Amino acid sequence: MNKKLIIGIAGVLVVAGGIWFFTGKSSKGGISLETAKVNRSSISNTVTATGTVEPVTEVEVGTQVSGIIDKLYADYNDVVKAGQLIAEMDKVNLKAELASAQAQLASSKSEYEYQQKNYARNKVLYEKKLISDSDYETATYNYEKSKASYEQNQAAMVKVNRNLEYATITSPIDGVVINRAVEEGQTVAAGFETPTLFTIAADLTKMQVIADVDEADIGNVHDGQRVSFTVDAYPNDVFEGTVWQIRLGDSSSSSSSSSTSSSSTVVTYEVVITADNPDLKLKPRLTANVTIYTLERDNVLTIPTKSLRFVPEEELLVGTGLIAENSAQEAPAGKRLVWVKEGQQLHPKAVTVGSTSGNMIEVIDGLNEGEEIAVDLTSDAPAQAAAPTEKSPFMPGPPGSDKKKK
Repeated sequence: MNKKLIIGIAGVLVVAGGIWFFTGKSSKGGISLETAKVNRSSISNTVTATGTVEPVTEVEVGTQVSGIIDKLYADYNDVVKAGQLIAEMDKVNLKAELASAQAQLASSKSEYEYQQKNYARNKVLYEKKLISDSDYETATYNYEKSKASYEQNQAAMVKVNRNLEYATITSPIDGVVINRAVEEGQTVAAGFETPTLFTIAADLTKMQVIADVDEADIGNVHDGQRVSFTVDAYPNDVFEGTVWQIRLGDSSSSSSSSSTSSSSTVVTYEVVITADNPDLKLKPRLTANVTIYTLERDNVLTIPTKSLRFVPEEELLVGTGLIAENSAQEAPAGKRLVWVKEGQQLHPKAVTVGSTSGNMIEVIDGLNEGEEIAVDLTSDAPAQAAAPTEKSPFMPGPPGSDKKKK
């Protein structure tokens, strides 16, 4: 009787142990398989930067002569045409210089003509041996000197006429005046640098953004990529553009911290983005927050990137009731391995992957839309409570803990 009782108890213990082993992880441990469907979606990668809105063509109009601004015929926001008069400088001094140059030219011309005739006469007399070598050489010297003086005054006349023309300032292009830097009566000095009087933008319906892209991102930026950007003036509007040029010269800027007495150099590259501005909302010098789409793939098969790292561990799969076929299989060269769930079985499939964007990756071949793939094994088991630590008899307890219970 005792023997049968012992055998019965042992059998119960074996069955209970088997139930715990096969179902304990699923019920207490909460092991479950996370899956995802293979579907079609769009993936994209972006680069963000800040930039400044600028006109595509911007011309600074200056003057090459010094003097006083006599008249202004253009102001801010005025639409001007190429060749249109926009300013005049005081011409009194320039006209006086012109009159002086004309007098000098006339004088040098008379001297030249006289010396030319004198030289011709002395040349004939010298050939007939009627004058000395000294007289002939003197006549030749005076002739060459008067000729050089006449030519010099002719050149000076051209310069004075040109300066007088520079006093009449016209627009070099069709456009809009976006800046006027002078007032009537103001004196400008054209020394080593030409003073700027007006800034004219050619066409404000075509704008460009000069964006500073970090050196870590510039390798992904190429001509023709789509760009979207916003400006603080219109926070609810998103403007579209296209990468037109990547300038090879870097725009390095240094930043320093006085508290740590250290400095660092930030290297950025200028990226020129063209944008249409039909409603003239974009104004010169606005700050733009730029997003450059370095990758855009539409309507492609995608799966979670995490699924490529999934490994079917048999010990963990037991609690889920799933069976993995060929769990030791490895992916062929140039391919990756994913596990497709069909019922309670996991089958390995070799796939070719393409572009990746964050947590999703493109599948070029190897999978069909709608297939269910394994992503990860997750556990919902609560965290185990910390094991109680043995208290040292020498460690003081909280106040009142040393009181004896009555």
